Amino acid sequence: MDSIDNLVIERARQWHAEGHCVWLCTVLSTFGSSPRPPGSLLVARSGTEYAGSLSGGCVEEAFLAQLDAGQFTADAQIVLYGDGAQESQRLQLPCGGVLKVLVECLPVASAVGEHLDALQQALSRQQSVLRRVRLSGGRCLDFDPGPGATVEILGDEVHVRLGPVVTLILAGASPVARYCAQFATALGFRVLACDPREEAVQHLEGTGLSLIRELPSVYIARHGCHTNTAVVALTHDPRIDDLAMMEAVRTEAFYIGVMGSERTSANRAKRLQRVGGLSEPDIARIHMPIGLNLGSKTPPEIALAVMADILRVRTGTGGQAMRSVSGDHCYPRY
Repeated sequence: MDSIDNLVIERARQWHAEGHCVWLCTVLSTFGSSPRPPGSLLVARSGTEYAGSLSGGCVEEAFLAQLDAGQFTADAQIVLYGDGAQESQRLQLPCGGVLKVLVECLPVASAVGEHLDALQQALSRQQSVLRRVRLSGGRCLDFDPGPGATVEILGDEVHVRLGPVVTLILAGASPVARYCAQFATALGFRVLACDPREEAVQHLEGTGLSLIRELPSVYIARHGCHTNTAVVALTHDPRIDDLAMMEAVRTEAFYIGVMGSERTSANRAKRLQRVGGLSEPDIARIHMPIGLNLGSKTPPEIALAVMADILRVRTGTGGQAMRSVSGDHCYPRY
């Protein structure tokens, strides 16, 4: 999940603890153009107070108007927005898309509070959970969900898998890392930067990330990486970058990448095999050269190429990635 959806869970818990009935909405499926994927969340406590997003705005407006009209009194129901919706709930989306949304009415009750508390605590511990919502009433959490689709409708039950907030670990500080932090934050990533060098971390001041003043390899070895983690090494210093790669490949990170030209990357691969003992499959997991080939030269352009490739991998976009072939001179050195 991204930081927007994490905020939704926190806000739902807060409003419920204050004694408010809240409505929790989950995107179940989309057809056609849709800015928010299945699993996206929105919570509301009235027709004017809400957090999160289901679409680009049109679906939110329709839902809030319906909420004000008192249409959502059931414990849980599935609502269709767009072509094929019932006349009473018809909304012609400008993009021509169709959204199927689970709408839950969460009353002020101890069982609901316990459910939200357990969900928030699990996510704060970077755990993956499976919410089982029965349309006939009731919900529970499975703390060992295993692999599977983000959303599944199984008869009377809707299963929604929620994972840790997608995280970007910056292995070392640099001007490129600074711009990656800015782009990643805008994309809803949680951003961590690991670097013990006082003279280097100044590049990350004012970016709003969490700064960890130790070697990234040490941090990764101690804490690991969950499946919603991307690790990028952007310093061009093998003492930092190589060690970070050696630890990152031992984790479940969905993206691992390191900056450098084709020549630098080839030399690094040999070094990681010879010195680090990495296998061919380990090397294959590392995106090097990192990023899409956008002709990037400046730090913000390189950061854009890096984040674009991370997003490509995270969303499962098909097609062969265009690897960066920029020369060593294009990258800042430390």
